Amino acid sequence: MPRPRTVHRCRECGATSPRWLGRCPECDAWGTLVEVGDRPAPAPGIVVPEGEGPLPIAEVEPLGVAARPTGIGELDRVLGGGLVPGSVTLLGGEPGMGKSTLLLQALGRLADAGARCLLVTAEESREQVRLRAERIGALVPGLLLAADTSLALVLAHVDSAAPDVLAVDSIQAVVDPDQPGAAGSVAQVRDCAQRLVRLAKERALTTLLVGHVTKEGTLAGPRVLEHVVDTVVSFDGDRHHSLRLVHALKHRFGPTHELGLFEMGSTGLTGVPDASALFLADRRPGTAGSVVAPVLEGARPLLVEVQALVAPHDVPMPRRAAQGLDGGRLSMLLAVLEQRAGVGVARADVFASVAGGVRVTEAGVDLAVALGVAGARLGAAVDPGTVVLGELGLGGEVRQVPQATRRLAEAARLGFNRALAPPSTPAVAGIEVVPVADLDAALAAGLRPATSPRAVA
Repeated sequence: MPRPRTVHRCRECGATSPRWLGRCPECDAWGTLVEVGDRPAPAPGIVVPEGEGPLPIAEVEPLGVAARPTGIGELDRVLGGGLVPGSVTLLGGEPGMGKSTLLLQALGRLADAGARCLLVTAEESREQVRLRAERIGALVPGLLLAADTSLALVLAHVDSAAPDVLAVDSIQAVVDPDQPGAAGSVAQVRDCAQRLVRLAKERALTTLLVGHVTKEGTLAGPRVLEHVVDTVVSFDGDRHHSLRLVHALKHRFGPTHELGLFEMGSTGLTGVPDASALFLADRRPGTAGSVVAPVLEGARPLLVEVQALVAPHDVPMPRRAAQGLDGGRLSMLLAVLEQRAGVGVARADVFASVAGGVRVTEAGVDLAVALGVAGARLGAAVDPGTVVLGELGLGGEVRQVPQATRRLAEAARLGFNRALAPPSTPAVAGIEVVPVADLDAALAAGLRPATSPRAVA
């Protein structure tokens, strides 16, 4: 019989080595390789059980389990109707965004609808969670609460409570005493998550995990954490604004193009069914540097206000600041304005932002940013009833954007009657589409003297 082989595993990155090394070959950490036991030699032959062999795909029985609605409309929109029994959902976001609040609200609604829910809080005491539940109206009998960090105790709570829905807040705070490494280490996060995923599949237990986010904006822990779960939901926003955005980065039971919008208040998170009206509520029409642009967040069209401020200075290194926009793309648009349209911004501080706390990363907002900067520099404004959309090329040409019809239909719904758009944009009822082939044509068709020359920063 072959002799078992010893395995050493890194406490930081989880990499394995057949022998002990002073430094991990994967993450270069010193003194992190520990012996984790023997790795048995592979079996000489494995026989597939009868009836478990490959099947033609058309003969595989479809998934017949219906999703369980959470009772929160914006969250159910992102999840494609609700939570599927046996699925594992990872909810990630920066600290202070409201992940625990959203989780508690969803569990409260599920428990109120008859589901038996268990919340294991690994970072807060039960008294702290109780205070939050009282504030947001989640004190319901069907919601059970436990405060533990040991994976063994979490599994014991599941055995004793037999819940329909399990939530763990957060997975980085749970530790398996039988595994090496401290809580939050790569090995601990990976092993604890895999054990909970296995439990969910064995018992058809709907499981929700809360995950931390690093300073780079990615989920903390190994990439396998995202691979082993069924759904990865991102909870984003600006901590200085009340708006929160929820979208699925991965979803095995439905599409990932939906977007959920919430507003954080004193009583928790409230769904925002008409975000465009919220973004434009405090807009000052006729202001130089203010342009309304229809953008897409997932498959949801939104109208946002792009604002620009230009302050001329005779300095060798002027400032360029972007809030809610990509800073590198702003620099490119300023170069196009200078070279292709003759708008002098090379010796001026330029500030551009998207009002309301939303972040726009798509290229469809290029033309709106360019018109906003040009208007702020020239003291001109875009007509209050006009929206602007289009990608801007390096040659100054205006290019088509995806799903322009849906964007313009949203603009027409909110009362806008004119749109500056690429020449290939189809006609939309209720709004006049003005085709602009390049930046010069857009500036000529879009800008007029401002009623208030001061731009809003």
